[in-house]
Amino acid sequence: MKSDAPIILAGGSGFLGMNLARSLTQQGHQVVILSRSEPDRGAWRWKEWDGKSLGDWASAINGAQAIVNFAGKSIDCDPTPKNKGLIISSRVDSTRVLGEAVASASNPPSVWVQMSAVGIYGNTTNPAPESAPAGEGFLPEVCTQWETAFEESCPESIRSVVLRAGVVLGRTDGAFPTLRKLAKFGFGGTAGKGTQGMSWIHELDMDALIQRAIFDSSMQGVYNATAPHPATNKVFMQTLRRAVRMPIGPPAPAFAVRLGSKLLLKTNPDLALEGQFAIPERIMDQHHEFTFPTLEDALADLCK
Repeated sequence: MKSDAPIILAGGSGFLGMNLARSLTQQGHQVVILSRSEPDRGAWRWKEWDGKSLGDWASAINGAQAIVNFAGKSIDCDPTPKNKGLIISSRVDSTRVLGEAVASASNPPSVWVQMSAVGIYGNTTNPAPESAPAGEGFLPEVCTQWETAFEESCPESIRSVVLRAGVVLGRTDGAFPTLRKLAKFGFGGTAGKGTQGMSWIHELDMDALIQRAIFDSSMQGVYNATAPHPATNKVFMQTLRRAVRMPIGPPAPAFAVRLGSKLLLKTNPDLALEGQFAIPERIMDQHHEFTFPTLEDALADLCK
């Protein structure tokens, strides 16, 4: 692999991309972030990218050692028809135009790491290793179209890795700081029935998995990027309350979650009321070691 060549983070100005950019640059790697808006200043370079059109940014692809594609509108939004369309198009269009840039490069990257999500399995109570079938509903459709666009866009000559991410627990970014605050103030109760799965992963383990996908040539194909022990929503919230030392947390019935999501939070209630029990079978078969394999350890670290 071209160790002195840059690593391209497409859509890399968000939570996961910035974590990775900081980690890679601290190790001495060159990083180029492609995004609509300029990210926080750091040891990386930035090229403006609208996520759908070829332009000057494409020159960064030529001679790069790797691409990691994070691009896509957040699913944490009001599920209007317009937003649903943007959630899909932002993922499919950005993946396809990256493929065009790779195809036109005389010296293309050695590996393309593509983000996806465990939402592809749908709302299921069954364990979901990578071999599990896609589910039904909007989120499985999003992920299926996303991964199909990647399969059609990534040349066979390039090592390709798909990381199906679960809920990434971050100390200061993502959804977890809000959950932690609610739990501290006594509002960390079960959502709905509480039996829905939560396939989670600590932000440091997520970062380590992405880096392994970049640098470990034995990684190829689809991987669940989750910790080995998914939990029910009820167990997750109980563990969180213990971590913040708050013994109470009244449950939120499903109707209340749906009403609050629509009127107050402007988000999709299914994100709280549905879930999966994804199992990272393939990376475990490759003897990967997680820093935070258990929910207790992960939440204790993030709440200290």
